[in-house]
Amino acid sequence: LVAGSLVVLFVVAFFLISGKATKIPVENEVELRPSVDIEDETDFDVVIVGAGLSGISAAHALVTTCPNKKYVLLERRSNVGGTWDLFRYPGIRSDSDMYTLGFTHKPWTKPHPIAPGAQIRNYIKGTAREFDIDKHISYQKELLSASYCSDKRQWTLKIRDHSEDNKIISIRCNFLEMCSGYYDYENPYRPKFEGEENFKGETIHPQMWKEGFDYSDKKVVIIGSGATAVTLLPNLTDNAKHVTMLQRSPTYILSLPQHNRLTVFLQRVLPSHWAYRIIRWQNILLSWLLFVVCRTFPGFAKKKLVNNMKKSLPSGFDYEKHFCPKYNPWEQRLCLAPDADIFKSIRAGKASVVTDHIEKFVENGILLKSGETLEADIIITATGLNVKLFGGAQLCVDGEEIIFSEKFLYRGMMMDNIPNLVYYGGYTNASWTLKCELTAGWSARLLAHMEKVGATQCYPYLPKDHGMCEKPMLNLNSGYLIRAKNQLPKLGDSGPWSTYSFLPDLWEYMTGKVDDGTMKFE
Repeated sequence: LVAGSLVVLFVVAFFLISGKATKIPVENEVELRPSVDIEDETDFDVVIVGAGLSGISAAHALVTTCPNKKYVLLERRSNVGGTWDLFRYPGIRSDSDMYTLGFTHKPWTKPHPIAPGAQIRNYIKGTAREFDIDKHISYQKELLSASYCSDKRQWTLKIRDHSEDNKIISIRCNFLEMCSGYYDYENPYRPKFEGEENFKGETIHPQMWKEGFDYSDKKVVIIGSGATAVTLLPNLTDNAKHVTMLQRSPTYILSLPQHNRLTVFLQRVLPSHWAYRIIRWQNILLSWLLFVVCRTFPGFAKKKLVNNMKKSLPSGFDYEKHFCPKYNPWEQRLCLAPDADIFKSIRAGKASVVTDHIEKFVENGILLKSGETLEADIIITATGLNVKLFGGAQLCVDGEEIIFSEKFLYRGMMMDNIPNLVYYGGYTNASWTLKCELTAGWSARLLAHMEKVGATQCYPYLPKDHGMCEKPMLNLNSGYLIRAKNQLPKLGDSGPWSTYSFLPDLWEYMTGKVDDGTMKFE
């Protein structure tokens, strides 16, 4: 009786404490310190390029492990945030939960796992401000080229200063950390369609979206079925007359509740750092388990995912045509739908999905291969990204240009035989920041070890007769990766050249040594 009473009390307390879902509040923008001025011919120990999630991770690890290093963080834009400052289309949000996308040193304490872009940007800015990283950021600085001299053990960087009439300046550093992401900020992937000039309405790509763009009471057609299209559709329906997502083929969409009672309960009854660690590891392991099940039992996973989408759709909806992909789960990234928002919009009759191919644009919309015409006032071309490594900067060592696609990645962060250069990239099957924090920590350890042994350069050594088989760096068949297969570095099949997955990488980080026999210190 006592045990039963305690169970009942716990259940009642659990539901009372965990409460109900609340609307995500609008936050005041965090104010950062002014841009740091950089003089021509200045020397630094470390230069970090990019002030997004990875750049802030790199800076924090550096100042924590090597507080005596002189560094600067170069940001091409006029604000911190990277992706989350660039994209401004309606509904822009994280496609990973914030308990794993957020920083370990700055726990995400809000109850909702999927955050709007403005809140993520503010979170990054708040972290930069709290840890005094913004004292080292120089804005509107575009890296044009970086050239390493083995004799001087030094990188020379050519930078365009957009705040000073595009003046070109030169700075030097011993160690270079590239945190500029992997896609082209200026030029998204935008195929040309026949007859575009005949369309009388407006056409816009989400990457080029301007705040204040008016789509109220308009018929909107979104071309695409990836994460951007899945995000846009439900967030346009409140003001648009009708929204149609036009896709060539369906995508797997996983609904994720924004209010998790266990998460809220833990946040309210445990110390914040305990709650954060439990929630973070719960989400890491659940994501990993989902990926493993999808790859190991694709037939089972496909059936479950499609059935879940079917349950969220109106009765009689042709889910097999519109929501049953031809590929297996996790051959491309899964799209997230917070609180099943895309399905709610379809059930409400505010949105629809059409699976067909485009014949051409016409005056009043899009003519499809089937002969149907989709009427539109606005066409949104959510057709994807273009990959652009290192922000398009040219990188050379002793006058020889680095051909990225010819290089193997050591621990997913350094290219073979290239000294004092670290590349920050994320995972395809886990949150971006999980990889970036490991890279940041490992980079800081490398610098500390170099200082300890008196080395001025380090590089992962790979002999020409290594005998390794090549593997793709990112093992997905998404369109943007297929288009970029000749640009990306590659993985090997053994040792520190083969890992690019969080749990094995974390184990190596926790147990491995920087002086592992592959990394050379000179």
